[in-house]
Amino acid sequence: QVQLVESGGRLVQTGDSLRLSCVASGRTFPNYAMAWFRQAPGKEREFVAAVGWSGDSTNYADSVKGRFIISRDNAKKTMSLQMNSLSPEDTATYYCALDITWRAVVFGTARYWGQGTQVTVSS
Repeated sequence: QVQLVESGGRLVQTGDSLRLSCVASGRTFPNYAMAWFRQAPGKEREFVAAVGWSGDSTNYADSVKGRFIISRDNAKKTMSLQMNSLSPEDTATYYCALDITWRAVVFGTARYWGQGTQVTVSS
């Protein structure tokens, strides 16, 4: 079993920056892809960004491209999301996901998910 724990979410102001982290533990696979999703109240879960196991391949939603940066540290089994120029539209619960296939994490069908961390951006 794999456990994922997100952290770093908090209340910030418009224009601020914030860095989220996701730590994987348990029986993780040597090669795996990871992604960030977010969900606001009353809305569908939304893809944010994904990163391949090597860290070289990344994918971003148009809404965050140029503002957010996804990265990973395989030695520490962690994934980070650097969020810049935050706006109220970024307010949501952010979840990390992990799977052995790129397709699963990009399409939101990953096997493992974290509990989420709340990000609130005030205007």
